Amino acid sequence: QVHLEESGGGSVQAGGSLKLSCVASGFLGCMGWFRQVPGKEYEGVASSYIGGGATYYADSVKGRFTISGDVAARTLYLQMTNLKVEDSAVYYCAAGCRQISGSAYDYSYMGQGTRVTVSS
Repeated sequence: QVHLEESGGGSVQAGGSLKLSCVASGFLGCMGWFRQVPGKEYEGVASSYIGGGATYYADSVKGRFTISGDVAARTLYLQMTNLKVEDSAVYYCAAGCRQISGSAYDYSYMGQGTRVTVSS
């Protein structure tokens, strides 16, 4: 059984940084981060393999966010820098993709989310 648990969300001022973590049980492989604001669909933020390799980033976060993983710790990370107000959302960890992807339809599992609030 796959379980994903996110942590690291919080409130920060614009220009600040946060690092999200996702501890995965029952699955290691292709994973990603999504975000969602009320009334909108999931937006693919970043995707990679927990052991490293190819990466995908949404254009809106390129150069500011970095996805990485630690196989031994079974943890996926999302380092977010130079945060903007428009980055405010609930961030979700997802797993089960066959290849890196920014589409939520390509994932089989998703965590409960962690909220990120960026103020001006």
